[in-house]
Amino acid sequence: MFRGAITALVTPFKNEKVDEAALRDLIEFQIANGIDGLVPCGTTGESPTLSHDEHDRVIEITIDAAKKRVPVIAGTGSNSTAEALRLTRHAYEAGADGALIACPYYNKPTQEGLYRHFSQIAKSVPFPIVPYNIPGRTGVNMSPELIARLAKIDNIVGIKEASGSLKQMNDVLDLCGPEF
Repeated sequence: MFRGAITALVTPFKNEKVDEAALRDLIEFQIANGIDGLVPCGTTGESPTLSHDEHDRVIEITIDAAKKRVPVIAGTGSNSTAEALRLTRHAYEAGADGALIACPYYNKPTQEGLYRHFSQIAKSVPFPIVPYNIPGRTGVNMSPELIARLAKIDNIVGIKEASGSLKQMNDVLDLCGPEF
């Protein structure tokens, strides 16, 4: 579904506010130089430090500036399922092409808790979802078995696997196949 080089965008600020002009310039630069997709409000975009209004606005600006030339995969993760669902719905309604959703951070949910978190969001918002396994930031690792279970949900279309474990990546490939 999503292929190629996809940039995790920084969120530029000026005078303690999102610098909308700089963000638009950054998006134009990325597209002009051949990028295959954009991720606003991911780890690189410092999403946990953005207010809800800033988060929503960065996604809206990115969608508007991209003008459907490349897919926009909005970062919509939160440690609260309700908040992640709100952010994901907003991204969907604003016109994003999918959502990148990091594991809930700080509270260290169980594997079953992670399944419920991602499956509830995926079943509530009808567009592509990519869970993001980044245990160094969230404090919890998604097991390969959990990822394989989530892969059975139609609109969970891939995984951003950032555990740093080659064994884990191989196990995910073995369980889910190369198309996932």
